[in-house]
Amino acid sequence: MITKAPPPLLVLCGLWAVTVAIALGARPLLPVDETRYLAVAWEMWQRGDFLVPYLNGETYSHKPPLLFWLMHAGWAVFGVNDWWPRLVAPLFGLAALLLTRRLGRLLWPELPAAGDVAALAALGALYWTLFTTMTMFDMLHGCFAVAGMIGLVMAARGRRVGGFVVFGLAVGFGVLGKGPAILVHLLPVALAAPLWLPCLDGGAASGPVRWGRWYAGLGAGVVLGAVIGLAWALPAAAAGGAAYRDAILWGQSAGRMVNSFAHGRPFWWFAAILPVMVLPWLVWPAAWRAAQRVGRDMTGDGGSRLALIWFAAAFLAFSAISGKQPHYLVPEFPALALLLARAVVGAAPVSGDRQAFWRPADRWIPAAVALILAGALAAAFHFDLKPSWATSVGDAQIWPLAVVAVATVVYWLWPGAGAVSRVWRITALSVVLIVSVHLALRPLMAESHDFRAFSEELKGFEDQGFDFVTFGKYHGQFQFFGRLTRPFGVVDGPMELEDWLKRHPKAMIVALHRVLPEGAAPWAVVRFRSRLIGAWPADRYPPRIKRLSGTD
Repeated sequence: MITKAPPPLLVLCGLWAVTVAIALGARPLLPVDETRYLAVAWEMWQRGDFLVPYLNGETYSHKPPLLFWLMHAGWAVFGVNDWWPRLVAPLFGLAALLLTRRLGRLLWPELPAAGDVAALAALGALYWTLFTTMTMFDMLHGCFAVAGMIGLVMAARGRRVGGFVVFGLAVGFGVLGKGPAILVHLLPVALAAPLWLPCLDGGAASGPVRWGRWYAGLGAGVVLGAVIGLAWALPAAAAGGAAYRDAILWGQSAGRMVNSFAHGRPFWWFAAILPVMVLPWLVWPAAWRAAQRVGRDMTGDGGSRLALIWFAAAFLAFSAISGKQPHYLVPEFPALALLLARAVVGAAPVSGDRQAFWRPADRWIPAAVALILAGALAAAFHFDLKPSWATSVGDAQIWPLAVVAVATVVYWLWPGAGAVSRVWRITALSVVLIVSVHLALRPLMAESHDFRAFSEELKGFEDQGFDFVTFGKYHGQFQFFGRLTRPFGVVDGPMELEDWLKRHPKAMIVALHRVLPEGAAPWAVVRFRSRLIGAWPADRYPPRIKRLSGTD
């Protein structure tokens, strides 16, 4: 019988490591986002141009370069590989968790367990558990958002210069990480300091707050962040040309927000999906009971107010923008985790008897959620219930989902009655569920989302002197795995294709089809979701042959 609880920091890092290692081992780079970002990094590396990102021979203005630079740093040390780029964003996720732990301790020094609970709870939210394994930009913003909050709390506790320097660095590197949207996560809390700072324990210990100095320091921090961002943006704008200049100086901020209204989702969309994203904590009875017991105290608590403003301001801002994606809210997960931690850790002592706070449902409901989700997925695999884009999920392996049942038994038998112990065990269930899903879907993902072998075949054709052309839009999904050195041609129809082929007589057509066309077989083929991508020499591409022969 295990009697000594493991150190929370060791548990946190261990659960993160298990999640990332198994997920990255089981899942290929996912088209089109993950493959696109590695393609950008590869093209910058190949060109030797680390100032302006490029994709398929054209400037890439959609994202700033910090993630790509960090990929290059690893390649400079380890050589070009795919494992290091896939670790960069997850490492920022781990850093965000460690900073959340630190922020919790700064906000509530009288509740030392709050930081541990907050970090573990953030990792245990199912969407965070999944998303922390992805090569995306939002974990960078999550890390810098928490760092910026730490800077604000430092400034609130009297370390004005150091605090606003940390805040400014967070803003600047956040701009380099994903653009000016970092201000949506940080600026509302900074501007609303009169609502939380006077209520922060120790916030005004040295006397009344001089708000003029606060906002002057805040302005200096924003200027520092702007200087960091512009140190890249201005030279890049000059080097990338007029279109690129307009895109990064306008399209990264107001232009993108304005354009997003033309295509997007309704205002209430985030409210509809957030409950699923934060499972299992939404249905954990202890969280609701703790909020009921100490909620009134939390309304007057500066740390709780900070976390609430952090979450609510960003939630409303992103809800107001029509273009929405679930991962936009990733930087707000630490705020929700801090609120949960403050409530749960603060509630048990208030109840008098620490054990009297906990109920049997606090233990079995998270276990039931894990079993229900695993059972639903197993049933979907068994009966081949699938989304429209999938050919079949019947080939998925069901046995990894049985591990969830084993983990539930271990969870139930593991001793420990405190808040930290209970939260890390629930987080471990989330980790087991996510990694089990990865293992279950591994055969399906290898069949329908792995472009490595196909890309390597394209590299062989490129070495033979072939150029490539495709239709509609190309996201660079074959560039990195194939280590391709020439961009794809992109055409919209037969006439453009013929004009392009006149300039590139030795070419291969790479095309997406629901069913491969009758005629000559492609020289290389790969499945993508429910469709097939084939590569044909231009003079053997069946639709073109039929059109030119007049039999189409």
